[in-house]
Amino acid sequence: MANPILNEKSFSKVMQRSAGEAGWAAPQPGQQSSSQVFHAPINDGPVSPYKSAETMTASGTASAALLLMLLLVSSAMFGWTSVNEAANGVVSFPGLAIAGALFGFVCAIVLTFKPKLARVLAPAYAIAQGLFVGAISKIFNTAYDGIVIQAVGITLGVFVTMLVLYRTGVIRVTDKMRRTVIGATMGIAIFYGVSMLLSLFGMNISFFNSSSPMSIGFSFIVAGLAAMNLALDFDFIERGEKAGLPKHMEWYAAFGLMVTIVWLYLEILRLLAKLRDR
Repeated sequence: MANPILNEKSFSKVMQRSAGEAGWAAPQPGQQSSSQVFHAPINDGPVSPYKSAETMTASGTASAALLLMLLLVSSAMFGWTSVNEAANGVVSFPGLAIAGALFGFVCAIVLTFKPKLARVLAPAYAIAQGLFVGAISKIFNTAYDGIVIQAVGITLGVFVTMLVLYRTGVIRVTDKMRRTVIGATMGIAIFYGVSMLLSLFGMNISFFNSSSPMSIGFSFIVAGLAAMNLALDFDFIERGEKAGLPKHMEWYAAFGLMVTIVWLYLEILRLLAKLRDR
């Protein structure tokens, strides 16, 4: 799934909301101040700017993201064990995992409009999505032995690589890059949605799940796009800390980062399966 969470619209919306909140003893809109102006007779020298402790930080976001990933992995282990394998090797997808995927989708939609609920809904999403990720991983691993370990290792490698490239300045997130990546991500999300809708009516896009060169190339592009979304997530977190966004945005940013990591993992899992079929 694409990451609709950490985008420029979300950042601007929070900034506008924060700027619109009057501080303590600040005159309200339409309120006139006194005509007499008091001039302090003594100059106490330079004053250090005040920065509230209740603002978003990169370290706080990292801690929240780590907790969410631990919840997701723990839930994925349970989802893995919930998949029953018949004697003939046929596996059935558990209804609990499907319910988890649907609940996670609802959480993502709610958080898009209500970021303040991230402290509660982000852990709920991690647990629900973990059920789905664990179940689908078991099904892939049953068909392709050892593929999950490979996918996890590659996902971690891509994450660390993108983080290093971003921190060293090799990858710089510009407005043009941000628009391009977000636009491409939305296009992939629409394509996936249309494909799922067509599959409900018995129609199937052949190259989507095949092991043809076109299908493998498509998976490479999508996995690369997911990796570029990591750079956007890192940029969102860094700009959020510098702008002093509210503390609850740590959980919101951590949630968006987790969405990208899960998407990247699933795309790599699908890509490896196609390569195994060659």
